[in-house]
Amino acid sequence: MSVKRSVGQSREDIINAPMRSPVTNSKQEHLEQAIHESIEEFPKFDIIVMGRSEGEGCYCAVNHVIRGVIDTRARGYDFTIIDCHAGLEHLSRRTTRDVDIMLVVVEPTKNSVQTAKRVMEIAKELHIQFGAVFVVANRVTPENRPRLDEMAKENGLEITAYVPFEPLVNEYDGMGKPVSDLPKDSPASRAIDEICQKILSYA
Repeated sequence: MSVKRSVGQSREDIINAPMRSPVTNSKQEHLEQAIHESIEEFPKFDIIVMGRSEGEGCYCAVNHVIRGVIDTRARGYDFTIIDCHAGLEHLSRRTTRDVDIMLVVVEPTKNSVQTAKRVMEIAKELHIQFGAVFVVANRVTPENRPRLDEMAKENGLEITAYVPFEPLVNEYDGMGKPVSDLPKDSPASRAIDEICQKILSYA
């Protein structure tokens, strides 16, 4: 599916808008309204896309509003999923604070495993509470799994689930097809189903 507008686009419009008189709404209020209006509604779920800034500037105000939107809007849903870019920025911005389950996806590389460890360290340093942390290993093969398990143990991580490497995933990605279209009996589909069951069991 596609969305008409992202938060990043709304931010640019508001920042570049001419100053209004003091009696009108502040830019903060306009930003809050724009973010709520950016929520797209679909039959089975609603979605809001952060997007990217087209120019320079800080996203601090946007992140503050996003946290407020999540806090208020999440009450109307059974589940709220925050899909973050790879990295640690969402922790320092505290957009993923106090979540029930943090899914940390790692690949069979030293850098990836150490980044997952850093997620735990930053969360502790910033007093960010997670109900549970599920470490999901992706693109796993019989050849790289032993080394992956060894690296995880060395870094104090316990892997919750393994998603096997599957060429069909790369093929679908090249065609722009979602992994939900994978055959239900494919190894990756079965692994993802198991992860979903663990999430539902925890919830």
